Amino acid sequence: MLWFRKGLDQPVRTLTPKTSSTLHGLSPGRPAPTPSRDAAPEDVCPTHALKEHDGVMDVDYTQCIQCRLCRQQSLKNKMNWEEGFHWAQMTSTSLPDAFHHSVHVRVVDAGDCGACLNELHQLASPVYSLHRLGIAFTPAPREADVLVVTGPVTVSMKETLEEAFQSMPTPKRVMAVGTCALSGGIFSSSFAVAGPVDRVIPVDIAIPGCPPPPLALLDGFRLIMGARPENPLDGRVRK
Repeated sequence: MLWFRKGLDQPVRTLTPKTSSTLHGLSPGRPAPTPSRDAAPEDVCPTHALKEHDGVMDVDYTQCIQCRLCRQQSLKNKMNWEEGFHWAQMTSTSLPDAFHHSVHVRVVDAGDCGACLNELHQLASPVYSLHRLGIAFTPAPREADVLVVTGPVTVSMKETLEEAFQSMPTPKRVMAVGTCALSGGIFSSSFAVAGPVDRVIPVDIAIPGCPPPPLALLDGFRLIMGARPENPLDGRVRK
């Protein structure tokens, strides 16, 4: 608790920065749209996330697993790489004013490998301290405002996820976290997977990444709470 007491003793108030930091290490980064040339990297992408469009090698972030194969030194046309973390995107209508204050969050592991859940766990640490934003995790869907879903929805979890969603009071919102939650990822063709989250329940916030870093998750919560503008990310998170 010493860090908390020290913070109270120092008359310093932390505000939302006006610009996004791109310091190395804050985010693992992800491929960025790159002008197409003779040698294209789409053939090395294991999830077919790279597609050429109007002379630009575009990225479908709902498929990208950030494997960096498109950044291999042997490629003549390596993909550009962006270090930011503003990855969250609204996929539904604007949020009501009820979400502009504190929110309670229920997390459902629908088939996660553990990576996205681990990033969510980091939010409770003093480094990120999600509670300062008025965000609290709850084990009860009936007390939750936001349902966070990780992993592809497995067949055995499909009914459980539907029940959790139906148990939540209105207004409510769903946040799909990670590539697997958005498209099924590398598990999409498995017999045990029912599909991405939006095939089971409606999704309001999409956060791509494999896994998305903690700052990208906080960015999603800030979007839900109206703390940052609704950013379409240039339409690069695609269905």
